[in-house]
Amino acid sequence: QLQLVESGGGLVQPGGSLRLSCAASGFTLDDYAVGWFRQAPVKEREGVSCISSSGDTTYDTDSVKGRFTTSRDSAKNTVFLQMNSLKPEDTAVYYCAAEALEVSTYQFCAGYHAGIAWGQGTQGTVSS
Repeated sequence: QLQLVESGGGLVQPGGSLRLSCAASGFTLDDYAVGWFRQAPVKEREGVSCISSSGDTTYDTDSVKGRFTTSRDSAKNTVFLQMNSLKPEDTAVYYCAAEALEVSTYQFCAGYHAGIAWGQGTQGTVSS
């Protein structure tokens, strides 16, 4: 059974940092592109940061460029999202997803591909 589990969410003040984890079981995450998506209340889900299966290519949406970084840890079968300089508008439920195809990171984040597995989400709240 393919499963993704996110962790690392929480409450942080503006300007602070959070590191989200996306751990896979039942499959090898290195064989898949992985994307981070978020959904805030009354807003549509948006792709935040996506990384290719090789890890060589990443795409970050404009609002998080220079602040968020996605990386892989093959030994832990995990993908991380490091979020720095957080703003209140970053508050959302964050989900990770895996896609089996050789997709472009832009297309995956833009929602062109449904993903073969999704996590249950982790809440990140930025507030003073």
